[in-house]
Amino acid sequence: MALTNSSWRLLQPSFFLMGIPGLEDSQHWIALPLCVLYLLAVVGNVTIIFIIWTDPSLHQPMYLFLAMLSGIDLVLASSTAPKTLAVLLVHAHEIGYTVCLTQMFFIHAFSSMESGVLVAMALDRYVAICHPLHHSTILHPGIIGRIGMAVLVRGLLLLLPFPILL
Repeated sequence: MALTNSSWRLLQPSFFLMGIPGLEDSQHWIALPLCVLYLLAVVGNVTIIFIIWTDPSLHQPMYLFLAMLSGIDLVLASSTAPKTLAVLLVHAHEIGYTVCLTQMFFIHAFSSMESGVLVAMALDRYVAICHPLHHSTILHPGIIGRIGMAVLVRGLLLLLPFPILL
């Protein structure tokens, strides 16, 4: 027996996002500042990454960690804002189960990575203050890359079991 489109749609688990209850008529006005903030976040973070990437004098630990933080913020903003804007502007209220799990994974994993980069930035400042003459030998580009990979792997492995178990 073949499944029709409507019966297949019922078998897929999904969630229904309400938006802002009671303000259905003015949700498009609420979406306008959210859209502006999202665009500002994207433009600002891309600008920071571009400037650090193109200027060789900014290839120091503090700026590399700042570029990592901007990349993480870019992923965080891009994992939440588009669906929020879709719900508020075009009334796309339904979100699939796997899409919801993927969004949950990205939000929590990259939030965990953000805290890891902040700890790495604190380590950089500690070394710069306590061992200023050895700063460039302690935190050379290889170590910065390893710290970045450790933060990435920590964020991914820490949150990987949650969507799998759900």
